[in-house]
Amino acid sequence: SFTLLAAHSLYSGTHLKDEPSNLDEMPLMMSEEGFENDESDYQTLPRARVNQRPRGLGWFLLGGWKVLCGSCCDCLARCCRRRKELKARTVWLGCPEKCEEKYPKNAIKNQKYNIFTFVPGVLYQQFKFFLNLYFLVVACSQFVPSLKIGYLYTYWAPLGFVLAVTIMREAVDEVRRYQRDKEMNSQLYSKLTVRGEREICLPKPPHPPSQETNQRIPADMIFLRTSEKNGSCFIRTDQLDGETDWKLKVAVGCTQRLPAVGDLFSISAYVYAQRPQLDIHSFEGNFTREDADPQVHESLSIENTLWASTVVASGTVIGVVIYTGKETRSVLNTSYAKNKVGLLDLELNRLTKALFLAQVVLSVVMVAVQGFVGPWFRNLFRFVVLFSYIIPISLRVNLDMGKSAYGWMIMKDENIPGTVVRTSTIPEELGRLVYLLTDKTGTLTQNEMVFKRLHLGTVSYGTDTMDEIQNHIVQSYAQVTSQPSNSGPSGSTLPRKPQTSGPKVRKSVSSRIHEAVKAIALCHNVTPVYESHAAVNGETESAEADQDFSDDNRTYQASSPDEVELVRWTQSVGLTLVNRDLASLQLRTPSGQILSFLILQIFPFTSESKRMGIIVREESTGEITFYMKGADVAMASIVQYNDWLEEECGNMAREGLRTLVVAKKSLSEEQYQDFENRYNQAKLSIHDRGLKVAAVVESLEREMELLCLTGVEDQLQADVRPTLELLRNAGIKIWMLTGDKLETATCIAKSSHLVSRNQDIHVFKPVSFRGEAHLELNAFRRKHDCALVISGDSLEVCLRYYEHEFVELACQCPAVVCCRCSPTQKAQIVTLLQQHTANRTCAIGDGGNDVSMIQAADCGIGIEGKEGKQASLAADFSITQFKHIGRLLMVHGRNSYKRSAALGQFVMHRGMIISAMQAVFSSVFYFASVPLYQGFLMVGYATMYTMFPVFSLVLDQDVKPEMALLYPELYKDLTKGRSLSFKTFLIWVLISVYQGGILMYGALLLFESEFVHVVAISFTALILTELLMVALTVRTWHWLMVVAEFFSLGCYLASLAFLNEYFDLSFITTWPFLWKVSAITLVSCLPLYIIKYLKRKFSPPSYSKLSS
Repeated sequence: SFTLLAAHSLYSGTHLKDEPSNLDEMPLMMSEEGFENDESDYQTLPRARVNQRPRGLGWFLLGGWKVLCGSCCDCLARCCRRRKELKARTVWLGCPEKCEEKYPKNAIKNQKYNIFTFVPGVLYQQFKFFLNLYFLVVACSQFVPSLKIGYLYTYWAPLGFVLAVTIMREAVDEVRRYQRDKEMNSQLYSKLTVRGEREICLPKPPHPPSQETNQRIPADMIFLRTSEKNGSCFIRTDQLDGETDWKLKVAVGCTQRLPAVGDLFSISAYVYAQRPQLDIHSFEGNFTREDADPQVHESLSIENTLWASTVVASGTVIGVVIYTGKETRSVLNTSYAKNKVGLLDLELNRLTKALFLAQVVLSVVMVAVQGFVGPWFRNLFRFVVLFSYIIPISLRVNLDMGKSAYGWMIMKDENIPGTVVRTSTIPEELGRLVYLLTDKTGTLTQNEMVFKRLHLGTVSYGTDTMDEIQNHIVQSYAQVTSQPSNSGPSGSTLPRKPQTSGPKVRKSVSSRIHEAVKAIALCHNVTPVYESHAAVNGETESAEADQDFSDDNRTYQASSPDEVELVRWTQSVGLTLVNRDLASLQLRTPSGQILSFLILQIFPFTSESKRMGIIVREESTGEITFYMKGADVAMASIVQYNDWLEEECGNMAREGLRTLVVAKKSLSEEQYQDFENRYNQAKLSIHDRGLKVAAVVESLEREMELLCLTGVEDQLQADVRPTLELLRNAGIKIWMLTGDKLETATCIAKSSHLVSRNQDIHVFKPVSFRGEAHLELNAFRRKHDCALVISGDSLEVCLRYYEHEFVELACQCPAVVCCRCSPTQKAQIVTLLQQHTANRTCAIGDGGNDVSMIQAADCGIGIEGKEGKQASLAADFSITQFKHIGRLLMVHGRNSYKRSAALGQFVMHRGMIISAMQAVFSSVFYFASVPLYQGFLMVGYATMYTMFPVFSLVLDQDVKPEMALLYPELYKDLTKGRSLSFKTFLIWVLISVYQGGILMYGALLLFESEFVHVVAISFTALILTELLMVALTVRTWHWLMVVAEFFSLGCYLASLAFLNEYFDLSFITTWPFLWKVSAITLVSCLPLYIIKYLKRKFSPPSYSKLSS
């Protein structure tokens, strides 16, 4: 039995077998390693250049053991796991016994653990960090009597608390995942059997499951039949490719024509499907019916497929399952996000290792001064345990709680509504960014198209002259209807007559406009959808001319917003698309007449061909016309010679317009029949089908008549210009990575002020060989302070041979624009910047094609846009508008980093000061390994006595948010990492040693007769010192900080009454105790306050100058 599966299932084991790379033989390269990019897998990143390091004992101790253990585990897993080769398969309709292929399980399983692996798995994730592993070893050592120091709960209680919180959090997440999976896996589907339909939640090949409207498709299927009369349906693919536009899918003709659904079981038919692969935009297969005479063969393509995780948007569909589980397109394309660790966490981890080294050195010194007498090794370990508070276990807890607090603040900020923090572990990364890599369409622009320009070669129409076009269209069809011999739909023949009499005769402007608008209204994949009428009536016969096609009720659906805008524009000038099905479409003229056209063939747009075409037959005249539109680079060689196309395309691109070239070709009946035979033959071939089909279509694409050039504008997002200027002033280098063409990308870069007006732009010439790349790089090296514009193809050549040199030059540019980038290249550029610059990168995008870039970056930001939510869901942070990124980085990123840096160092200081006191105490008392404070004093010190004031540092801020946005230059300081460095860390170490020494020596100098008084005086002075140090560290007071200070002090004073074991109540209420504690506290804190005052007066930080 087979259960369901969704795009985000976490599977491992079955991978596509790598196809050999098709790269040319490369000459000697300048870098050590070339790219081994597998072209069959667009998610594989090129292998970056790695500097081989010598592997010795140092390498092994510093992390090599992890690498070796990981390699051994991977090797073991590969040996135990049987690799399954993915094969093409034949699926018989309703005959499971004939299916030879075994299908993988189809259940969604997003859980990380099962009931047996949960506890070991969570513990491994925790103890793989040095900090937690260290505390586990120290806590375990307390079970050895000779190493025991104090009470067990002083070590196990904090560790147990940390683990309990982690395990509970993971358990809650795991239960939620299980519930979500269970909900998806228990969704019911109708399964067709010989005995009729029955409800199941496990669609199983080859029984055809039936899908209702708004129901998720559970597995990859071939579309056999639909309730819609026209044999097609719409599906939503936003969860698969990130696009929100509905896609039109077509049922297999043979099965759609069957009289009843039950007849699917009475025929002998099978589907041949290619082996599972990554590409969601292509499919090759055949449908064969054996019991017909002659046998029926139909070629299957992408339009006959229903991929898993898409949603049925109209009607009911019946399909036969061909791929399940790990073999579905959605799972094969699932890229698993790397586990991101913030730079601050890595820096703190390095500091904890340095502290551990210091702890060991201090313990060795203590034993060495003793003279290594007696069981010195045991004493050494006891000293290591005594000084274990140098590395505070509360560091991880405080930082994690701080990160959660920052995430809550970001989501509650009213100035950036709708912002969602999806990865709560890296908010500090927002304050360390050097490179911002942004998509163009939908990110910098709104992905809302507006028709701006129609160019006919000799005359151009803009937004202010569209009424002229409308008048021409009205007149054109009015002349036709006035002809008594012609019926309405034949109006299109009149303007074409001059051409038939002689090709050199110049057409009138009116007829050329008429031809151009008609071509734009016919050549597209747009379908009008009527919310109520179409759903009720369903029928789209040409006789429905009298039906009320309400303009208010009509919406257009297409795979591209450009297409929809072009059809909307033809409606605005008088020629309206009112109906469309698989075989025909109808246009309405300004006078209300309906023109009907039969769709003979349609050639969809692909990223390779960069054009789409349609062959239509006008019903009234029988004329066959081939219309085509596409990018200028693709169409220039197809259309007849002209002297204006290239120049006007450049002009429009400089205005920021997206251009499309429209052309046509009239076909005779014989020409079309010859083409159709060759085309159908090519479509049935199993090998190289794509190439053969393209070759047949290209035979038509010759000497086409150029009709017009259209220009559509993609409007900029709100406040893009000031936001980019803010980021540039903050020292962030912005790279724009887009799939759009060079001219449009350059224009948007200028209009958005990504490149300033007076800045030079160096357009990297197209290169395809190493020598060309070498020359062009040398030319680029001679330019200074200019923006770089480069295409994806040239970029690939440069990175293949001169990776290091190219990245070095590009990083010096104030702005870089990469156009014609594939999703893989976007991720590759992010990875290159991380490896070559060691700076933090941020990627921002809004579509499914930006997901790989977002996941590769140190910090990924997704925008909920018109292209769907895929980028938003995959990102670490989700925003609703591009302008929100300014406040997210300048205010929240800056505050998160500075607060975490202060919090982390203060928690370390809290541990170091008590360790310094312990060192002084042990050295005074003959280097005895005896603890200074025991039991509850140590637990209380790290928790209720100091926890709240220290944690209140997450509310601290040096400048107000308005000031941080007004002076983005403040952000530059953060990228240097000065808030948390070895310098600041050493300052805190010195403060801790000074204060620990003063507190301990002061208490010993002023101690009376009994040792208990030393504990009372020094511990009280320690608590007061910590509270005063928090006050010294705070830059802007918040009322909660004051509450935390007084609450902690109150807790300590209240607990004195119960701690008779440690304090003599009769002594601590005396005057001598009070003045001694006050004197020691004053000596430990007053010098630091004086130093801070002098530093602020004579060398003030940049933020204090602004606030003053």
